[in-house]
Amino acid sequence: MADSNPLWPEAAMPALAHDSAHLHVAGLARYVDDEPELPGTLHLAFGLSSEARARIAGMDLDAVRAFPGVVAVYTAADIPGENNVGPIAHDDRVLADGEVVSHGQPVFLVAAETRLAARKAARLCKVSYEPQEPAITVEQARTAGSRIEADQRMARGDADAALAAAEHRLAGSLRIGAQDHFYLEGQVAHARPGEDGQIHVVSSSQHPSEVQHLVAHLLKRPSADVTVEVRRMGGAFGGKESQAALFAAAAALVVHHTGRPAKFRCDRDDDMIVTGKRHDFDVDYDVGHDGEGRLTAVKLRFGGRCGATMDLSPGINDRTMFHADNCYFLPDVEIVSERLKTNTVSATAFRGFGGPQGMLAIERVCDHVAARLGLDPLDVRQRNLYGPGRDVTPYGMTIEDNIAPQMVARLRETARYDARREAIAAFNAGSPVLKKGIALTPVKFGISFTTTHLNQAGALVHVYSDGSIQANHGGTEMGQGLHIKIAQIVADVFGVGVDTVRITATRTDKVPNTSATAASSGADLNGMAAWRAATAIRERMADFLAGVFGCAADDVRFTAEGVIAGDVRMSFAEAARKAWLGRISLSSTGFYATPEIEYDRASHRGRPFYYFAYGAAVSEVVVDTLTGEHKVLAVDILHDVGRSLNPAIDRGQIEGGFVQGQGWLTTEVVEWDAKGRLLNHSPATYKVPTASDRPKRMRIDLWDGVNVKLTIHRSKAVGEPPLMLANSVFCAISAAIAATAPEVRELPKLDAPATPEAVLRAIGGMRL
Repeated sequence: MADSNPLWPEAAMPALAHDSAHLHVAGLARYVDDEPELPGTLHLAFGLSSEARARIAGMDLDAVRAFPGVVAVYTAADIPGENNVGPIAHDDRVLADGEVVSHGQPVFLVAAETRLAARKAARLCKVSYEPQEPAITVEQARTAGSRIEADQRMARGDADAALAAAEHRLAGSLRIGAQDHFYLEGQVAHARPGEDGQIHVVSSSQHPSEVQHLVAHLLKRPSADVTVEVRRMGGAFGGKESQAALFAAAAALVVHHTGRPAKFRCDRDDDMIVTGKRHDFDVDYDVGHDGEGRLTAVKLRFGGRCGATMDLSPGINDRTMFHADNCYFLPDVEIVSERLKTNTVSATAFRGFGGPQGMLAIERVCDHVAARLGLDPLDVRQRNLYGPGRDVTPYGMTIEDNIAPQMVARLRETARYDARREAIAAFNAGSPVLKKGIALTPVKFGISFTTTHLNQAGALVHVYSDGSIQANHGGTEMGQGLHIKIAQIVADVFGVGVDTVRITATRTDKVPNTSATAASSGADLNGMAAWRAATAIRERMADFLAGVFGCAADDVRFTAEGVIAGDVRMSFAEAARKAWLGRISLSSTGFYATPEIEYDRASHRGRPFYYFAYGAAVSEVVVDTLTGEHKVLAVDILHDVGRSLNPAIDRGQIEGGFVQGQGWLTTEVVEWDAKGRLLNHSPATYKVPTASDRPKRMRIDLWDGVNVKLTIHRSKAVGEPPLMLANSVFCAISAAIAATAPEVRELPKLDAPATPEAVLRAIGGMRL
C-alpha cells in the first residue's frame, strides 16, 4: 500500500477557508448561549466579594432568597464534594469559605428563573467582613514575603564574576502590564441533568477533560458520570484553559441540587472582574557587554504578580524564564523568578503563557546596549543570535533548528530595513513634533507543554458505509482553525475531499483524558492522533481490498481519483461499502505522545520543547510628541510555520496574534486600585485594538522551510508565536521617543503598555 506519510503528503496542503466561516458570517454558528434551553432552565449569578482580603464574619441572604424569581441560593456549605476548581494546588474555591482573598471573588451563588432576576438578587446580600491588610502590588507582596511558591533560579556559568569583568556594564528596569483576554464570547456554561445522577455540561472551555474531573470532584461523583462538550468558543486565548471550570462547576452544582437544567452566562463586567489576566511583571536587569554590543553577562529578575491563588502560575513563570533568552546566546546568565502572591484575581494562561514577558525583557536589554554604544539595535541583535558553538540555552537544551539568523538577514533585506532607517533619521531631523521609529525583532518560541505528561492526545475516526467520514479529537475549536486542519489531515489519508470529513464537537465521552488546547500544540498533538486513527482504518481497508482483487496491500492506493487496487479503480464510497459488507472495522482510535522531551524542574535543566517556531517582524511607527499618541505605519513579517497545514489559516493566526500583541504593548491597561478593585472592567475603560489600529501596510510572508522534527506533515505550531512579533512595535516606539533627544545616549524609560501617558512620561524623561 502506498503510504500517505504524515511527514510528506503527496501534495502541499491547500489554503482552505475555516470550516465554520460560512456559519460565522451568516450568524448561524452555534455557541453555548445558542443551545436550546430546556423547560425549567435556571439562570445563575454570583454574589461577589467587596473586599480584597477579609474574614467573612456573617452573611444575611434573606433578601436574596426573597427576591421574585429566585429559586435557590447556595454557599460553600452546599458543595457535596471538593470546593475547588484550581488545576494544580486545589486552592481555587468555587465559593468563598470563611475568608475572601481577592475583590470580586464569588461568595455565594443565586439560581433564578431569569438571568436578570439572578443578577439583581445577587446584589442584595448583606455580608459582614473583618478586613485585613491586602497585598496588591508586587512590591507589597515582596515586603510581606507573600509567594505562591519558592523563587526559582535558572543559571549558567558565573554571572556575577562575568559582570565584574565586563568591558561595559548597565542596569535597568521595566514594568510589563497585564492583559485581559477580552474574548468575544464571555464565560458561559449550560448543564443538564441525565439519569441516575449523570450530568451533561456544554462549556466554553479549552480543557473539557479538566472541567469534567473538577465537576466530578465537586459533586463527589466519578468522572464517568460527567460529560463535557465543546463545539466551539468565540475566542479564548488561554482565558478558558482553567477559568471556565468555575462557571461549569456552578451550573453543575445547581443541577445536582435542583434536578433542573442550569445556565451561567456571565455578565461582561463580572467576567472581567472574576477571571484572571495575563501576568504582569516588574523586571530588573544587570548586563555586561563588549564594545560591539555582545552580551557577556546577564542577570534578570522577574517579579510576577500571580494573584491570590496558584492557578497555572508555576508553569507560566517557568516559561518566562525559558524565553528570557529569546534568540540570543547568553554565556553567563542568571534568571530569577519571583512568584508573588497578591490579593488580586489570580493571573492565568494567556497566549504565549509567560513567554512574551521574557522575550520583551531581553529585547529591552538589546535596545539599552545599543543606545549606550550608539549602535543600530538590529546590529546588536544579530551579533548575539544563537549560532555554531553558541547553541545551548540557559536550561541546557541544544538548539537543533536555529533558522533565526537566516530569517533576520532575509527580512532585513526584503523589508529594506537599512534604507528605511536612514530615511527615518532624515525625517526626524526635520520634524520637531512627529518622530518616527523602526525596529526589527526576532522570535524563538518553544513548542510543547513544559509539563511533560500533558503532551498527549487522542482521536476517534469513523468511516461510514457511504464513504462519509466523521472525526473527533481532544482539541477544541476557538476560532483558530484547528478543526479544518484536522479535517484536511484525515481527508489526505483517504485521498478524499475535505468536504467528505465532518469534525464533531469535542466530548469527554468520545475521547477521554485529553490535554487543554494550549501551548500551540493543538494541531501537533491532535493532528497526529487523528492521522494514526485514520491510517489504521486505511490499512484495514487496503488489506481487505488486496484480498478481494488479488493484489498486494502495497498496490492499493487512495488517491484523489479514487481507490486503486491493482487494475481496479473505484470511488472511496464504493471501497468503504465493500469493506463494510466484508465485515471490516471502519472505526479506530488514535493516540500520540510527543517524543524526545524531558525536564527536571528542580534543577531547571533538560529538554522541555520538541522544537522551536521562529519569526521576525519589522515595525515602523510615528509618535506625536505633543499628545503621546502613536500610529503603526507599516509591518513586515516573516514567520516560520514549517510546511503549512493550511496557509490561509496560518496567515490569519499570524495577523491576529500580531495585532493582539500590539494591543497588549500599546493600549490595553489593567489596573487595580489600592483596595484591590479592578478599574478596567468593561469596554468603556479597556481599550482593545480595533480595525483602525491595524497597520496601514502589513505584509506577511511564510518561511520556505520544513520542520526538522517528525511533526504532522512537517508543520509547525502557529497559535502563540506571532503574538511576540509585536515586540517590534514597542521597540520602534522607544526608538521614536529616543529621537526627541538624539544627543542623549540612553534608553527612554518606557514601560508597557506604551499608552500616550507612558509615552509622554518617557519623552519628558529624555529632556531632563
